[in-house]
Amino acid sequence: MLNFRLSVAVVVTIALAGCAGNPAQKQSAKNGQEKPSPAVAALYTRLADDEKRYFAARDLATFRADEAAATASYQWAWNDAQDAAALCAKTHGCDTAKFDVAFARMSGQAVAAAPAGEEATTPEATTNAGEISAVAAAVPEVSRTVTLLKGRELSEVMTLNGPVKVALEEWLTTLRPFLMDTYENYQYMRYLMWPEYEKAKLPEAILFGIMAKESGGRVHAYSRSGAAGLLQFMPATGQRFGLGFVDGFDQRYDPQLAARANAAYLNEQLAILNNNLEMVIAAYNGGEGRMQRLAKNAPDASFWDPEIFAQLPPETRDYVPVVLAAAWLYLHPEKYNLVFPKIDGRPGTLVLQKRASLAELAVCLGSEGNAHDGWFRTLRNLNASVDPREPLPASTPLRVPLQLVTLYEKNCMRGVWGSVASDLHEAVLATPVQTALVSATRRPPPPPPVAKARSRAAPTYVVRRGETLSSIARKFGCGNANELAHANGIKPRDVGNVHPGRVLQVGVCTR
Repeated sequence: MLNFRLSVAVVVTIALAGCAGNPAQKQSAKNGQEKPSPAVAALYTRLADDEKRYFAARDLATFRADEAAATASYQWAWNDAQDAAALCAKTHGCDTAKFDVAFARMSGQAVAAAPAGEEATTPEATTNAGEISAVAAAVPEVSRTVTLLKGRELSEVMTLNGPVKVALEEWLTTLRPFLMDTYENYQYMRYLMWPEYEKAKLPEAILFGIMAKESGGRVHAYSRSGAAGLLQFMPATGQRFGLGFVDGFDQRYDPQLAARANAAYLNEQLAILNNNLEMVIAAYNGGEGRMQRLAKNAPDASFWDPEIFAQLPPETRDYVPVVLAAAWLYLHPEKYNLVFPKIDGRPGTLVLQKRASLAELAVCLGSEGNAHDGWFRTLRNLNASVDPREPLPASTPLRVPLQLVTLYEKNCMRGVWGSVASDLHEAVLATPVQTALVSATRRPPPPPPVAKARSRAAPTYVVRRGETLSSIARKFGCGNANELAHANGIKPRDVGNVHPGRVLQVGVCTR
C-alpha cells in the first residue's frame, strides 16, 4: 500500500511538473494580474468602505450607550455590501470571490447575520502538505468525461472510475452514518426541494449528492468561511441567485429557495462549461472563475485530465468524486448492500393549540415514528425561520410530517408528556445555572448565612447556542453587554465570540 501511494505521488508530481511549463497556465496567471476597470475598482472600494464601517459600528454597538444607532449603522453597511455584491455579479471582470471573503470576515463577528441556533458544518477532511488523499490517489491520468445530458437519467451518462469508487467506499464505511442522516433529513424536505430541480430538468441525485457533502441535510449548517444552509451558499453567490434577507431571515436557510438557487447556478454553469458535469460541480466548490479559466485554456480536457486536475486545490479534487458517489448511491443503493430507511415524508400542517416552542414539541412527541433520533431536527429543518427555543403562540401553523398531526394530539395535548416538556423548558428559560448543587426535591436545607450570601453573590449562567452577550445581558437585566463582559474578564475583541457552553457570572445583573 505504501509503495502504491509513493508511485501515485510520483505520477502526480510529474503531472504537476508538466503543467508548470504550460503556456496556457502562464497566460492565465498573467490575465489574473490585469488592472480592474474603473467600475470594478469602484465596487472593490465600496466593499472595503462597507467592511470598515461594519466593524466600527459593531464595536460601537457593543460598548456604547447608543446601541440602536450603531446597530442601524452596521446593518446599513452589511446591506450596502450585499447590493455591491449583486452589482459585481453583473459587472464584467468583477471577482465575486472578493465579496465572499469579505462577507466571511464579517460573518465571523456578525451575530445578527445568521439566525439563532446556527450549526457548524462537519469539518472537511484535510490533506497535509506532501500527502495524497484516498480519493485523489485513485485519479487516473485520463478518464472519460461525465456529462449531464438534458432529459437523460444520470445513470445513463455517469461512468464509475477510480476516484468515484474510492468515494463510494468512504460513504459506505466511515461516512455511512452521515449518509443515512442526510437521506432521512432530505426525505422530510423532499416535497419542498425536488420540484425545483425537476423544473430545472436536473437529476435529483445531484441535489442529494451536493447536500450530503455540504450539510448532511441540516438546514442551519454554517461554516467558518461564511457559507450557510443546506447547500452552503456564500453570501455574495446567494445574493446573486435571489437569496437575501427578508424580515431578518437569511433565505440561504430556506430549503425550497436554496434548491431553486442551486439549480439555477448549475444550469448557468452547465451552459458556460459545455454541459461538463464534473467541471460544474468543481465550480460550485472551487469557484466558477477558476473553472472557467481552466476550461477556456483547455476546452477539450475533462475534469480528470492532469492539465486540469493538477491545478485544483485538494478540497476540490476530493469534492467532485464524493458528490458523484453520494448521487450514485442515491440511485443504486441495492448494488452496494445499502438499505435506506423507509420514510413517510408526506407533508402536513400542525396548528398549535397552546403556546409551545419547537423544543417542547420535540420532547412531548418523543421518538414514535422516528426512533432514530426523535423529531427535533425535522421540526427545525421544516421551520427554518423559527427560533427553536422561543415559545410560539397558540394558532401558529408549523410545517411537519403528516404523521405528527395526530401524534401531537396524542402525546402533547393528552397525558403527561406535554406537562413534562413545559416543565423542562420553563426551567431552562427561567433558572440560571447555580454553582451549588440542588437536590431532586428542589428544597435543600437552608445554608449557613455566609454560604447563603456567597451563593447569591455569584449566580452563573451557561451560554446556549444562538445566544449573544447582549441577549444574555438583557435577559438578566444588565445595563449593556459591556457590563457583563467586564464582570467576566471578556476582552472587547472577544465580545462577539462568546461560545455555547461557557459559564458566565451574572451576579452583576439584576432581574
